[in-house]
Amino acid sequence: MLDKVIENVDVVLRTLFAPAHTIRPYPDQNVPEAQMTEKEKKHALGLMRVNHCGEVCAQALYQGQALTARTQENKEAFKHAAQEEVEHLAWTEKRIRDLGGNTSLFNPLWYMGSLAIGVSAGLLGDKWNLGFLEETENQVGAHLGSHLKELPEQDAKSRAIVTQMQEDELKHEHMARDFGAAALPFPVKAMMKLSAKAMTTLSYKF
Repeated sequence: MLDKVIENVDVVLRTLFAPAHTIRPYPDQNVPEAQMTEKEKKHALGLMRVNHCGEVCAQALYQGQALTARTQENKEAFKHAAQEEVEHLAWTEKRIRDLGGNTSLFNPLWYMGSLAIGVSAGLLGDKWNLGFLEETENQVGAHLGSHLKELPEQDAKSRAIVTQMQEDELKHEHMARDFGAAALPFPVKAMMKLSAKAMTTLSYKF
């Protein structure tokens, strides 16, 4: 039990306060930096800050869901998805720095809220736990798709990162479905969208 506590505290500290690392190459590493106006750069920075915040929330969700998953197979599925989300953290964090900005001040708040949601989802049972994962990835994928439309057209570096993230999220969504995810009720989906709206609005600016 003590080992599990230490392991999970370590995840929290690394996610919030340590630079994330990636195993795969940065999607934008061979893409040249584009010329952008200050307004365009500020908008791209805000969108990438939102994406980074979303990955912080994903880490917390998967951590909570893995803690309360009933089977080892499902625990491993959540841990695998979390590892790819760590890479997303690294990619978005670097892009934010390249654009001259900082990550969201509210990340600790979003992390703890998402961790509580993840634990609660797991306590409902594995099919609902996986259903929550499936719907989360579905909404995140749509969210990333909207960012591809909003990003400055010439910002190929940010686009390369968001495109790869979107591909990974789709894989996670399909994984949850294959493992037996239950479809969430409409009110739950609506509540998730409202929560995401609050997070994106604040993290875009701060």
